[in-house]
Amino acid sequence: MSRRSYTFTHAITRKPGSSITDGLRAVDTGSPSLQIFLQHHAEYVAALKSTGACVTELEAHEDFPDSVFVEDAALCLPEGAIAMRPGTPSRLGEAAEMKPILKEFYGRVLSIEGPGFIDGGDILTTEREILVGTSARTDCRGIEELRDLVKTWGYSVREVKTPKGVLHFKTDCSLLDEETILSTKRLDASGCFEGYRILHTAEGEEACANAIRFNDLVLMPDGFPKTAKLLEDAGYNLRQIGNSEAAKLDGGMSCLSLRFTPSR
Repeated sequence: MSRRSYTFTHAITRKPGSSITDGLRAVDTGSPSLQIFLQHHAEYVAALKSTGACVTELEAHEDFPDSVFVEDAALCLPEGAIAMRPGTPSRLGEAAEMKPILKEFYGRVLSIEGPGFIDGGDILTTEREILVGTSARTDCRGIEELRDLVKTWGYSVREVKTPKGVLHFKTDCSLLDEETILSTKRLDASGCFEGYRILHTAEGEEACANAIRFNDLVLMPDGFPKTAKLLEDAGYNLRQIGNSEAAKLDGGMSCLSLRFTPSR
């Protein structure tokens, strides 16, 4: 059985910079501490490396306060990479900056040219399809352009809806294995995961739905004991990482890395 949706040899991360205090946020819950963020980020990178993966750690880019969230800038698939077109104008340059880096690993690097827009945080790649949620950062035209780009690689793209008030589709869900998705009840209620096995986040712990399966590990934010026990009881090898500062900028586990096996 294929496991390419969560088995990777490489990852790309970017350190947070001092400009993170200017980062975007849906609700202001206070400015993130750079010192604490750097500590959490180092723990995150160490967890990725512990699986045997090669992690490229990019230096902070002060011109782009949100650039620590590298996932929004690109979609990485075994056949090639696609630079996104973020839905926030201030982040458009992040995708342009990421494209030459991706060319170091991929023979084919494509781009979403527009007029639509799409963020990587709205894309969930499973073994059978690519799910993309419309949101304030991703529109139907961006999804349609992505569909056209990946169809030659044999991928099916299914457009779904991100719940009202939720920033990204993957804010409320993450892939755990070939058949299993961790999801909030509000997202699962939309019916978008029919045919998958669903594990729900515990009541009051919806903020931990954004986890990542990376090789033999499931990385999830620290501080959600009921959901952590649920995943451990289900047999997953869990690694809990501090995420308090990223969360102040609406960031989670998946946002902090691009995960892939290069085709070059």
